[in-house]
Amino acid sequence: MRRCARAVFVSVAAAILSCAIATGQAPAPGAITTGTLPDRWHPGGPDCTNVPAFQVHEYNADFFILRQSGCSHYEKPFLYLLFGRDKVMLVDTGAGKADVATVVKKVVADWQARHKPSSPQMVVVHTHAHGDHTAGDEQFKTAPRTTVVGRDLESVKGFFGIRRWPEQIADYDLGERMVDIIPIPGHEATSIALYDRRTGVLLTGDTVYPGRLYISNATAFIASIRRLIDFTSTRPLTHILGNHIENSRTPFVDYGTGTTYQPEEHALPLARSHLLEIDEALRKMNGNITRLPLADLTLYPVTR
Repeated sequence: MRRCARAVFVSVAAAILSCAIATGQAPAPGAITTGTLPDRWHPGGPDCTNVPAFQVHEYNADFFILRQSGCSHYEKPFLYLLFGRDKVMLVDTGAGKADVATVVKKVVADWQARHKPSSPQMVVVHTHAHGDHTAGDEQFKTAPRTTVVGRDLESVKGFFGIRRWPEQIADYDLGERMVDIIPIPGHEATSIALYDRRTGVLLTGDTVYPGRLYISNATAFIASIRRLIDFTSTRPLTHILGNHIENSRTPFVDYGTGTTYQPEEHALPLARSHLLEIDEALRKMNGNITRLPLADLTLYPVTR
């Protein structure tokens, strides 16, 4: 706050920029389309009677968030639907045997009824290749006007036109809606982040979220966090949205693996300040990453 106060003697624009830097938020060069997030998601129990496999939340008219219930799978992953003029992008397909296709088709049909007379093309992509984010792929592979991007690295690179992995950042046009594709290996070899220019939302998969950040490649993970920091330094950032919630609302406390009922779970969105916090912790470790609980997440090296 002192840094922000001292900026008052200069222009208002400079004061706003100073505050943004002090709080770890990137300056916003242009207007973006806003949206809303729920205060809480369905806790997934304790009684699973009549609990649907997915909770659907309309962030705004062209951006939907699906949260898989703990009643259908303990991983409780988040999925995302982004609608452009020509295409709709589904980010991840969930865990286990839940019927994700029926839920997605209904959201698309409802959107189509409000916005577009013809059926949009669908592209199914993955934040990474782990099974709790790709289990529903088969439900889409035979669907009309649908492309399911392969889970292997060559398929990811080929589809998005990434020739220099992981340094190159690509973009993908949904039709008057551009999404930046940022390689962020470290959790998993094919991990990507997706930045929606329309809303300023950054989707980070299992690399950054309020929970246990499982790190399988320390060198790649460190570089990926710095890549995200560099990327967000010059772009508006409204939310960082990951694939899970494992932390509770109590700082430094998480729910254990396999928990299906999380009545006091952490909020989903994180901020750029969390990227800076992670980076600072990693720098202090000097390449030798050890398990470290932070207030809203845990650095968690693993050997797969």
